Amino acid sequence: MDTLLHYLAESGQFMRPWIDDIAMAMVACLLVVFGSDINMILRRYLSGTNFLIRTSAFIFVNAFGYGLLIVAVAPWLAKQMTALSNLWLFVAVLGTFIFLGSWAQRNQQV
Repeated sequence: MDTLLHYLAESGQFMRPWIDDIAMAMVACLLVVFGSDINMILRRYLSGTNFLIRTSAFIFVNAFGYGLLIVAVAPWLAKQMTALSNLWLFVAVLGTFIFLGSWAQRNQQV
């Protein structure tokens, strides 16, 4: 058991230099998985409005909304991940990507 914990902790230490990139990848994966749902809700909400309003809302949500989420949430997430121990960092990263992959698979996005 100690050997397994040792390898998990070493794997977490190996990830440390790329925490910022890993956090951005997590946020991007969330947006990929939930982006179509957000756009579907937006389309349903704006279905009876003018073309310019629909187009403006689409541009605002996709360009500025998603961009703001990536720019604001990714550094915060990286800071939270930095506070984890090496062992828990590896477990959290692996668990998050497995969860996102299974969620995407379940919702037929893969």
